[in-house]
Amino acid sequence: MNNTLQRRSLIATMAAIALMTQTTNTWSQPMPPLGNNKVTITFYNYNLASAGLGADATKELIREFMAANPGVTVEGVAVPSSDMTTRLQADLAAGRTPDLAQLVFNDLDHIVRNFGVQALQDIVPAADWKSHTEGMVPAGLELAAFGGKMYGLAFTFSTPVLWYNADLLKAAGLDADKPPSTWDEVKSAALAVKAKTGKDGFYGSFYSQFDWALQGLILSNGGRVLSKDRKRLMFGEPEAVKTIEMLRDMVDAGAHTTVSETDVMDNMRNGRLAMVLTTSAYQRSLMNAAKGKFDLRAAKMPAFAGKPAVPTNSGSGLFILAKDPLKQRAAWELMKFLTSKQGYTTITTKIGYLPLRLDIVKDPKYLATWVAENPLIMPNIEQLSRLQPWESIPGNNYKQIQKIEVQAVNEAVFGKGNVAAIMQDAQKRAQALMPR
Repeated sequence: MNNTLQRRSLIATMAAIALMTQTTNTWSQPMPPLGNNKVTITFYNYNLASAGLGADATKELIREFMAANPGVTVEGVAVPSSDMTTRLQADLAAGRTPDLAQLVFNDLDHIVRNFGVQALQDIVPAADWKSHTEGMVPAGLELAAFGGKMYGLAFTFSTPVLWYNADLLKAAGLDADKPPSTWDEVKSAALAVKAKTGKDGFYGSFYSQFDWALQGLILSNGGRVLSKDRKRLMFGEPEAVKTIEMLRDMVDAGAHTTVSETDVMDNMRNGRLAMVLTTSAYQRSLMNAAKGKFDLRAAKMPAFAGKPAVPTNSGSGLFILAKDPLKQRAAWELMKFLTSKQGYTTITTKIGYLPLRLDIVKDPKYLATWVAENPLIMPNIEQLSRLQPWESIPGNNYKQIQKIEVQAVNEAVFGKGNVAAIMQDAQKRAQALMPR
């Protein structure tokens, strides 16, 4: 790790520790113990809505929790991630408040301001918080912090991982033991695969409504999507434009496939694509598809020449919405279980997401044996020291702003218009929707 990255990592760690210290000093303790009470809580969860994103593993975790806490009944409600905020808004308006919800991090600003999410230091005993979060990655804890308070805990999240088919790289005359580490190398490798095998070379998950990987790509080139004071959009600024121009160049050269993301993942599983940059949520399905067919490997997020890669996070956190103290206690106990050493072990081994507790990676009781047998997780884990939060856009128009941004990126990358003009026009239109 170079000096710049070391400083960034240290600053992030110190900031997280300062936040935890600050909030711990103001923690209140109104929660009653569960005792012999019986309580039922509802848990809105998007992993339950998709077999490919860990529905079975999530059901297993809920069953284990209820077995260990026989007084608590957890009613899991499957809600797709793309529908979560809409469902919450409708249910809250109808007086149906879930007690615990798995919410996507790019909704953080909106959910804190509009959904009555409970700040944890307002309901969780200070000693309980301190003991539970001991050993957690500070940069990961920071993901659910907003306005100086902690609102949740990171649950299922990833950094951008470069999955690659080592057999296709070898067939193209490349060294599969040295995967591309820069975007220039990704382009070169993708073109070699296309020329030598006829298969597609690369795809990056930068074009959906969830712009987490796009934000990391722009950050890696010195740009930003949102200003640090959260008042000004910046995805039409020169650094961001140059980033999008890099993607357009790859598409125009034939290095970047133009098929849909759904087809891309099918192509990756079937050995028709050499490289894809995406979430580790696909780890299990990719491993299953590759078994006995091709050599699947993983690498860190590529960088721009002379600049460090800046990985951002995908995924979700767990947030308490319950107002009843006993339901708050039950929801907190479930949160603790899901983010415990055993919880993260299940999440990592059976879904592929990151553990927020790195001490379990080398602990034979938890992940050590599995990691030794499944080294694909290591690039993702190694990027945690450089993790930067996925920024949530402020204001009630944030989804419309995201739509404008993503539509512009799609047009700029896969169309024929001037990239700078497209992105600058989109930024101007989106800025008009920002809070004033």
